[in-house]
Order: sequence, then structure tokens, then C-alpha cells
Amino acid sequence: QTKKHAARNVLAKLKLGDARRAVRKAIERSEAKKAEDAVKTAIKMLDKAYSRGIMKLNTVSRQKSRLMKKLQAMTSKK
Repeated sequence: QTKKHAARNVLAKLKLGDARRAVRKAIERSEAKKAEDAVKTAIKMLDKAYSRGIMKLNTVSRQKSRLMKKLQAMTSKK
């Protein structure tokens, strides 16, 4: 059972990494709409990871804050 949970947690963290990467790429390309959608998706995934006990609250809060900060910086440049 521990192995099953660990495998599920690793998979969830990998998907989170993919979501954060999608946000970063959209921001680098200055695609505001895509970046906004990617941030929303990433935040949902982070919240889910916290609710399932995969990540701690402070970690999730810090990552959400950083994503929003990057998004705000991109939108304020225009």
C-alpha cells in the first residue's frame, strides 16, 4: 500500500512540474491568455495536492505566490 501511495504522489508531483513548466513557457512567449489558463490549472493542481496530503500548505502557498507574481509581472509589462 505504501508503494502505491508513493507512486501516486510521484505522479502527481510530475504533473505539477509539467503544469508549472507550461506556465513558464507561456510567460516566456508572452502569451497572456495561455499563461492565465495555465496558472489557473496549476493552482487547482496545487490545491488538490495539498488536500490529498501530497504537499504541505506553505509549499503550496509559496508556489502559488510565485506563479501569480510571474503572471502579474508579465501582464504589467504590456
